[in-house]
Amino acid sequence: MDIRHYVFSKDVSYQDLGNGVKRRVLAWHDNLMIVEHEFDQGAVGTPHRHPHEQITYVLEGEFDFTIAGETKRVAAGDSMYKEPDVLHGAVCVKKGKLLDIFTPCRKDFL
Repeated sequence: MDIRHYVFSKDVSYQDLGNGVKRRVLAWHDNLMIVEHEFDQGAVGTPHRHPHEQITYVLEGEFDFTIAGETKRVAAGDSMYKEPDVLHGAVCVKKGKLLDIFTPCRKDFL
């Protein structure tokens, strides 16, 4: 696999996931990936689980995040950790963007 040391935002378009959620995959390799998600107000990140570790950083907006049954409101500058296979989801309270870091790479996003 070729290694892409640089990924420029201007070169990566969003994929519309429907229901007010968009995603764009930024830098990645086999063991690590960074992904930006954009949410319209009221959009829902449906509760789900996956075998990857994940850290989410709130770039903009406000979200009600539920992780392992606990819900908290988060805003720009806040971050969350999700261990593998934990149930998690979010509701966008104020239009925003999230930066998600996964290990290993989410090949299903490619």
